[in-house]
Amino acid sequence: MADLAVATSGLARPRFGSAALVLLLAVPALAASLVNLSMRLPPEQWWGALAHPDLDDTAEILALYSFAPRLVVSLLAGGALGLAGTILQQVLRNPIASPTTLGIEAGASLALAAALVWAPGLIGLGREWVALGGGLLAIGVVLALSRRSGFSPLVVILAGMVTGLACAALAALLALFNSHYLAGLFLWGAGSLSQQDWSAPAFLAPRLAFAGLATMLLLRPLTLLGLDDDVARSLGLSLAAARLAALTVAVALTTFVVASVGSIGFVGLAAPVLARVSGARRVGARLLISALTGAALLWLTDQMVQLQSGAYGEMLPTGAVTAMLGAPLLLWMVPRLRLPPHTGAGLISHARGLVRPAPLLAGLVLLLVFAALASVSVGPGADGWSLAGPSDPVWALRMPRILAAVAGGTLLAVAGGILQRMTGNPMASPEVLGVSAGAACGLIVALFLFDAAGRAGQTLAAALGAFLALLAILALARASKGAPERVILAGVAIGALLDSLVSLLMASGDPRAVLLLTWMAGSTYGIDLATAAGSLMAAALLLAALPTVARWLDILPLGDVSARALGMPSLFSRSLLLALAALATAMATLLVGPLSFVGLITPPLARLAGLRRPLPELLGAALIGSFVMLGADFVGRTLAFPWQLPAGLIASMLGAPVFLWLLTRRQTA
Repeated sequence: MADLAVATSGLARPRFGSAALVLLLAVPALAASLVNLSMRLPPEQWWGALAHPDLDDTAEILALYSFAPRLVVSLLAGGALGLAGTILQQVLRNPIASPTTLGIEAGASLALAAALVWAPGLIGLGREWVALGGGLLAIGVVLALSRRSGFSPLVVILAGMVTGLACAALAALLALFNSHYLAGLFLWGAGSLSQQDWSAPAFLAPRLAFAGLATMLLLRPLTLLGLDDDVARSLGLSLAAARLAALTVAVALTTFVVASVGSIGFVGLAAPVLARVSGARRVGARLLISALTGAALLWLTDQMVQLQSGAYGEMLPTGAVTAMLGAPLLLWMVPRLRLPPHTGAGLISHARGLVRPAPLLAGLVLLLVFAALASVSVGPGADGWSLAGPSDPVWALRMPRILAAVAGGTLLAVAGGILQRMTGNPMASPEVLGVSAGAACGLIVALFLFDAAGRAGQTLAAALGAFLALLAILALARASKGAPERVILAGVAIGALLDSLVSLLMASGDPRAVLLLTWMAGSTYGIDLATAAGSLMAAALLLAALPTVARWLDILPLGDVSARALGMPSLFSRSLLLALAALATAMATLLVGPLSFVGLITPPLARLAGLRRPLPELLGAALIGSFVMLGADFVGRTLAFPWQLPAGLIASMLGAPVFLWLLTRRQTA
């Protein structure tokens, strides 16, 4: 009971390290604020502008109605997100829970975008209620999916990531088909803090004050929620009511910020982690320090953004910059976090029993051939649906897309299978681990730094980016002894880097950014026959190389000691497998973009079918991945004809429910 008394002591005094952390962020933020203000208004005019503002002076107007409200909004938004992140971590007992990793921000953004397109009247009733509904729906899905696992940290984060990616895919589709309505969402969605008056602070302040008061009233329940469920019940706590109330407050804090200034990446995750690392242990202290740290972190970031030269610095979305700065910080902190004992090696069952691989693989080949022939022959046209023969011109139009979809699905599936086998983690994949994001970052650098980069140069740049992402993640995994939560957290950080980079490019107004958005959606439209045939040949060569590395994939999950005892060159084999996975991911990313679940879901589906050995599993995953991407391309080509839906986004929306079904299947097994 002594420990409980200490834990429930309320706003306990934090350690000196916590205060030092806040000062370490706030002091340079204050200095940058003074510099920024002096650039807009001479210091000798500060007191006069405050006491007797001259509304005919442009400098004073900008200082009072642009700079000042922006500073206040950064403090309010940062504090709200830091507080929301701590509440989520405490309720779910998950140190990597946040509004970003649980899909709350993505759900709120999707709800606002959908309301703008289909029900603008709802925005008039209050955009905060639309965002709140989207955020509550997103976290409701996450909790429903992870309930049977006892809210296992790994399952919760996986469900949150998949929910967030599905919401992002839907939002991207809305943006592609309603660009005239949603063009401004690119800048707003990236978290732009630019202000023209005091309406945003007036909107946020009372709502956040109410949510903060609710948090204080929930202090004791939040403390008890950190204990074992049986202990909390014995102390008279209603777990369901307490969790619901606390989660509602956290979602409200997040959605108020999203409704006001858009998505601010990483503050809700980085601030609580920084508070914990700095020494704040008691719940009350962590809530306070997290709020102060979040406010100081966003304040500092926004002031640094404003220090950028000219008007362009003013146009940078602060939320994207926060993610860009926060991701390396989080990567540095991943090995230092104290996480609960991890589970996940058996998160998705292999299969009910072994099967003979040859008949099953032959059946999958026949099914894929039949689906490809049906896809190239059947489709809508000017006169409705029709059946086309080989001599019909539509074959020449459809065949490159089909070949590209098959190649992309094969490459992603094989890359995911290699990563899962090599790491012994069934949740490893190019998408989850940020390898696809690394490939996309490499391609973006090539496109914007080297205007004349050809296909070979783009492939090389994407492969280099994927390889570097893989090396960083596996180095963290080695330091963390393979804990899945740490590896996934590293993937989230690398994915956030890509998102922030794309947001910055979209905000820059560069015309190449629009082409980049279309490519990231994963559209196979416009791929020529030579490119598609070359990609298919590369996929075939990759499949042909698999028998030579199958034995390595059987031994590596046993560990380096066992591998060396069996005479296998551990370093060489891992390096070669890394190179294969990176190259496959790079080529697939060029074809279908980085948004897809093919590399995540197809290896478990192959194991579920009974293909347990490495070579049959990878071949089965490749065939299933080809079929999934082929189906996504067909749906994208026919669902909204004559409009073309990107195959990558369709695959994301098809893959998300499949993956979530795999999660629930394992939990109910």
